[in-house]
Amino acid sequence: MTYCVGIMLDTGLVFASDSRTNAGVDNIASFRKMTVFERVGDRVIVLLSSGSLAGTQAVISRLRQRNAKSDVANLWNADSLFDAAMLVSDAMREVDQRDSPHLAGSHLAFNASFILGGQIGTEAQRLFRIYAEGTFIEASADTAYFQTGETKYGKPIIDRVITRSTSLANAAKCVLVSFDSTMCSNLSVGMPIDLLCYQRDSLAVRMLRRFDVGDEYFGLLGEQWTKGTRQVFDHLPDLDW
Repeated sequence: MTYCVGIMLDTGLVFASDSRTNAGVDNIASFRKMTVFERVGDRVIVLLSSGSLAGTQAVISRLRQRNAKSDVANLWNADSLFDAAMLVSDAMREVDQRDSPHLAGSHLAFNASFILGGQIGTEAQRLFRIYAEGTFIEASADTAYFQTGETKYGKPIIDRVITRSTSLANAAKCVLVSFDSTMCSNLSVGMPIDLLCYQRDSLAVRMLRRFDVGDEYFGLLGEQWTKGTRQVFDHLPDLDW
């Protein structure tokens, strides 16, 4: 299972992903699910992946192959984040067409989805959710964030805290708390956690961190969140019977 989240704020973007993959309780491994395409001063494109590891890796490899060719449309020469989303969608469909006949023999289907966000040149920052079918939607003022994978445990926390005016620092803390809550309730989501905060119009990645098992800050954040939640609960008014 996977948990990935991308948030669009007035001041920038926040991305986070776990690293756990599993094909059964006796086959668990860690793979990075955040891919960053950065050309300082020109563009920052962040891709979070979920679904079949074979499918997501094939899509990312296809994108990198196109990036190496200057005579084809690719992420380095895309004029907008919409064009970048189209390129990811096209790569997904190419992999799906190649693999589907073989997957069908095992009663399986192509399963890969992505969160794509960032900024290109003078265009405003943008955030997209790309589904396994290759279709996608864009974040708006009404929908400031997207999640993929095991979303239900972290969603209530984000819903209660995040608005478009939330600071990058507070959004980062909120995202980490949502991961802590998710991992408390679902063992299929696990560390390391990759966290990236992008400051609007910077066109550079300046805040990127990986939280490994035993990370002191992540552990402290979880402990204080649990303690604070219990304290607030203890002060809730009693029910009048």
